[in-house]
Amino acid sequence: MSRDYKSSLKRPPQKNGNPMLIGIIIGLFIGLAISLGAALIITSWPSPFVNHSHSAKSTAAKPQPAPMNAAHNKSPAPQEPPKPHFDFYTILPGTEAPATDQEVKQAAQQANRRNAQERYFLQVGSFPAETDADNLKAKLALLGVEAVIQSATLPGKGVWHRVRIGPLTGLQELNRTRAILAQNHLPSSLIKIREAGPPQQP
Repeated sequence: MSRDYKSSLKRPPQKNGNPMLIGIIIGLFIGLAISLGAALIITSWPSPFVNHSHSAKSTAAKPQPAPMNAAHNKSPAPQEPPKPHFDFYTILPGTEAPATDQEVKQAAQQANRRNAQERYFLQVGSFPAETDADNLKAKLALLGVEAVIQSATLPGKGVWHRVRIGPLTGLQELNRTRAILAQNHLPSSLIKIREAGPPQQP
């Protein structure tokens, strides 16, 4: 049985191109069309994330120009109540009072002429729990500042533990200690304690 080699050798080459490349191009066009359609749909619909009430409030909050006659009829605006000032320490009545730098200078100049002795402390905190006072004292020790804890019984409040630095002898020592506390964001209050001096000899 003979084969026909002539017909098999003269087959014309197929010119279909690369089917993978055609598939990639078609996929790109389909993806582009889907993304454009999604973008149009998203931009045409109202966004649920926009706070419409906020924008309405901002437009309503714009001040409108008042007529000239309204200036005479306008009542004074209510004043805001003063914000409360909270101190973290409690001062015993009659024995302690806040002191100013001027008083410290005067006390240093007149110390030898007084029968009463005045001592100055920087109070850094006052706590009902002694452990809190100990923690603050340890923190101050790490900063190189020596502090003492003084406990006092306050009427109606129980025992409070005060963390104080001192007694401070001069203005230079006071300013140096205040600078260390300020650098470490520790507020302090200057406290003056007056004690009776030694009785004079006849």
